[in-house]
Amino acid sequence: MEEKKRLRRPRTGRMLAGVCAGIANYFVLDPTVIRIVYTLVTIFTAFSGVIIYLLLMLIIPEEENRCSQK
Repeated sequence: MEEKKRLRRPRTGRMLAGVCAGIANYFVLDPTVIRIVYTLVTIFTAFSGVIIYLLLMLIIPEEENRCSQK
């Protein structure tokens, strides 16, 4: 049975809170591309990307421990 695809912040491969890495994993993209796009959007929108990042950090759940998964 195929596992349902979910947006989660990974425990590995993250730089800050894992928001960009989680989005990259969900859309099967390179996290570096997402980070560059996020940085450019943040710079060109008067740093409103910082607020968006903080909100996404609170909204997107962190992935579970591999030990606790069945």
